[in-house]
Formats: sequence, C-alpha cells, structure tokens
Amino acid sequence: MAQTINRRDLLLLGINRRQRSVDLSCEWLYMKYCDAQLDNYTQDLFDRLEFELRSVDTIRLIDTAWLAREDFKDWFEPMLGVVRARSGRILFFC
Repeated sequence: MAQTINRRDLLLLGINRRQRSVDLSCEWLYMKYCDAQLDNYTQDLFDRLEFELRSVDTIRLIDTAWLAREDFKDWFEPMLGVVRARSGRILFFC
C-alpha cells in the first residue's frame, strides 16, 4: 500500500542541506497559505515554515510577485526576518 504525504508534513522539499539553501516558490507557498486559511491552520503552516528555515542560510524566492498580497506578506515577512537576523541571505527572483 502506498503511503500518502500529508500536505502539512513537508514544506521545503527543495532544500539543499549541503549548501544550506532552498528555492522557495512564492506561488506554491501562497497556495499553501490559501489552503491553511480554509482549514484554519495558518499559524501552524508558518510555525512549520519557520522551523524548516532554521536549517538554511540562503533562501532563493521564486515568483516574488505573489508577495504583493498584503495578508500573505504579513505572515511571510517575519519568516524572512528570522533568516536575516541570523545573517542569512534572501535572494529574489521574478
């Protein structure tokens, strides 16, 4: 029997542990955010994201136009602040 992955189990599938970097699609994260709002687990989503970002030094944000939505940005910006506070790098790609 195949085991299914709960969408809440893994957020950063594209993490490169050797380089301590991750490519993170803002579109993908925004869709997770929308799902979280419907399921009332937005805080859990961003708590998990913060936990997973602890292991990276560089985040490459892809499709950053999705950050224009203020309510999403209000949740996501603190995560970036955590990375910056420990001298991590945030790179933006359109």
